[in-house]
Amino acid sequence: MLRRILFITSLFFSVGIGAQTSIGNFKGILSEEGNVVTIQTDNATLKVEFCTSKILRFRSSWSSEFEANEPWMVVKYEWPKVNYTINESDTEIVLNTNSLTVNLQKAPFTITIRDKEGKILNTDSSEQPSDLGSVVDQGVVFSSKKLFEDEHFFGFGERMDYLDRRGKKLRLNVGRGQGRPHIVGAYDVLQANYSPVPFFMSTRGYGIFFHNAHPTNWDMGYTSQDWYSFSAEGGELDYYFIYGPDFSSILDGYTNITGKSPLLPKFAMGLHVGTYSGGTWGHEAETSTDYVVKLAKKFRELNIPLDVLHLDSTWRVFGENGGTGATSFEWRETFKDPESMFKDLYDLNLNMVGLHLRPRFDNGKELKLLDEARKKGYVYPEENNQGEFVNFFDEQSVDWWWKNGVKRVADQGAMFLKTDEGSAFGHKANESDKTGPQGEEIKALHNLFPIAYAKAPFEKFSEYNQMRGMNQTREGYAGIQRYPYIFAGDWPSEWQYFEPVIKAGLNIGLSGVGNWSHCMGGFEHVADPELYIRWTQFGLMSPIAHLFGMEHPNYKEPWNYGEEAQTIFKKYDQLRYQLIPYLYSTAYQNHLTGKPIMRALVLDYQDDPNVYGITDQYLLGDNLLICPVTTKGAKTRVVYLPKGQWVNYWTGETFEGQRHISVLSPIDQMPIFIKAGAVVPMQEVMNYVGEKEITKYDLHVYPGAKSSFKLYHDDGRSHGYLKGEFATSLLEMKDSGNSMKIKIDKPEGNYKTDALTYRVLLHARNKPKSLLVNGKKVPILDTDNENNPYYCNRLLGIPGLTNSSTHELEVVY
Repeated sequence: MLRRILFITSLFFSVGIGAQTSIGNFKGILSEEGNVVTIQTDNATLKVEFCTSKILRFRSSWSSEFEANEPWMVVKYEWPKVNYTINESDTEIVLNTNSLTVNLQKAPFTITIRDKEGKILNTDSSEQPSDLGSVVDQGVVFSSKKLFEDEHFFGFGERMDYLDRRGKKLRLNVGRGQGRPHIVGAYDVLQANYSPVPFFMSTRGYGIFFHNAHPTNWDMGYTSQDWYSFSAEGGELDYYFIYGPDFSSILDGYTNITGKSPLLPKFAMGLHVGTYSGGTWGHEAETSTDYVVKLAKKFRELNIPLDVLHLDSTWRVFGENGGTGATSFEWRETFKDPESMFKDLYDLNLNMVGLHLRPRFDNGKELKLLDEARKKGYVYPEENNQGEFVNFFDEQSVDWWWKNGVKRVADQGAMFLKTDEGSAFGHKANESDKTGPQGEEIKALHNLFPIAYAKAPFEKFSEYNQMRGMNQTREGYAGIQRYPYIFAGDWPSEWQYFEPVIKAGLNIGLSGVGNWSHCMGGFEHVADPELYIRWTQFGLMSPIAHLFGMEHPNYKEPWNYGEEAQTIFKKYDQLRYQLIPYLYSTAYQNHLTGKPIMRALVLDYQDDPNVYGITDQYLLGDNLLICPVTTKGAKTRVVYLPKGQWVNYWTGETFEGQRHISVLSPIDQMPIFIKAGAVVPMQEVMNYVGEKEITKYDLHVYPGAKSSFKLYHDDGRSHGYLKGEFATSLLEMKDSGNSMKIKIDKPEGNYKTDALTYRVLLHARNKPKSLLVNGKKVPILDTDNENNPYYCNRLLGIPGLTNSSTHELEVVY
């Protein structure tokens, strides 16, 4: 279901500098067809479409013509019939669904949206801001809304500057900071715009998705505390209004419109490592197939779990036309036998190996793909037939790119791509002065290009590999969650960029993207060992754990940062692999609902103003509160615990929430808290997903509240889950204070699960008096934590607790 409704407040259309045309006054209802009401005003035609009872789409046209529905941002345009009523009086039109009331005032034409209790959610501003942004020689669609005193805004894509956008101003257009040196350009967190999303959620209980691919400008109370506004530098005024009122429901609605994240292969929950194969830029002669294989072997020898590897840009010949910024699909001569390399890597039980590339063709020493593509018209046109960018908007061009370029390396063993530099279409490229195609049409296509670019290899490899696709990409826009994981970009290994990267993950999660990663430890420059340790702790508790850096020669491999760093890295990597049942189940939740894996606290606690500015803590799934240490030399850190009770993962101590606490944070301990009432499934450590048959899950139970968790099962690789080939086991807990009941349901669904035995671990301060399993008293076995004053980790002695039937446990204190 989707909820959305668009309201148009003081709408303006600028046909030139100083030439504003407002909507004007209501003239009449032109038609009612299906879910769409079409209205004529003095100057424009408006369409109000009921997508669901909670989601409306509002479109306005000053020419009476509307743009065709595009396929890149929005995937759902056809909606079931919605029951609504329409009533007209002398002064207004009133539209009602079972969730919302929309009042359309006739003169001047304004829109007010209320919930069923009559609370105003949103209304047009009575003021008319004069600042329309810096727009020259093109039309601007513009809207302003009343700003309420208690209203705060979250979303807008992968921003690294702020979380709460109230009082802020921003421009959304795919790209990184411009200018040299990088410290004032590419490394400017205020300019960073790798994956903007023209969507936000308001704490008043609604979200707005501005369905427009042009650059957009947003004034969220920066100019005035009485109104906020947003505009697009071209295109149509086309909004979705999505009613929650909770943020989780708003995200569900937004991702119903723009698409849900697919499930990645289960092994994608493991560690991903990128490599320059022994030689980054300027050291390309040092690359080799041997380096890559030895790298994978070392992870295996040290028993540091690893599942996915990608070779970054130095695997290929840098072409004669585009230099380092284009793709020749020709291996560098230092890679003696790529097919044998891939075989060796898969013999080491890597589950997937991929390659980096960029979206421009180039000529190599033997392959002349750029020349061929230009002749055949498979690059996006530029003046004088100088086009280089693959025309990813065109299906035939994509097919030719796959057949003549990507399939060459797929046949050798590559199974996915890292699609880099999606921002360069129409803008200055990162690695050269090339800007790609120019012109008015490119202004709308620039933000869509990263979606088309990521879609192509995701779908092609999925078909070729006959399994779920996986694509790693840096840039995106609305809808990028479908193709399907973003990494945060090229941020230096310096403390000042650590927390901004966390912000990026929080903001992109609040914008519909659940599968997100970053270069843990930083990408460029050598990290100091303490920063490396702290950043990798965070990275290994991120949605996708991705280790990659470009500094030569140590890169970001843990053994290059000292014995302590290697030990701590392995500790957290192994913890991640233990948590795979929890993480994979959370990924399925993301696929169903759009709720991200990494969650800003405001997502679940939007009524608590204390969390609006917290940018260095997050929930990983429903129950784990992760608190990275972002200050050099810190031995403690202040943590905010939301409402409820929280258990320190390391000590077992329980704290009441809705308050700040100071917690010890020695170098090997990133503060982690577990929500009271949680049931957290874990498995034994393995070196890669699939190494062992899983026959037992540990269910870690934290008393103190009522909760439930759905443990998800499928084959981990195929698309069968899209056809219903999966099963879920409901884990429920009820705690009344004197007793606690735990129910473990047998799997329900069309997928036959492997036989599993459950071991229940009870985390409680007081020793239980008795334990009943399915009505029978059984013994309680103590583990080795008796000397810890806060932590009683008791192994409940339950023989034959398998997943073949439902079990009910009662613990009495």
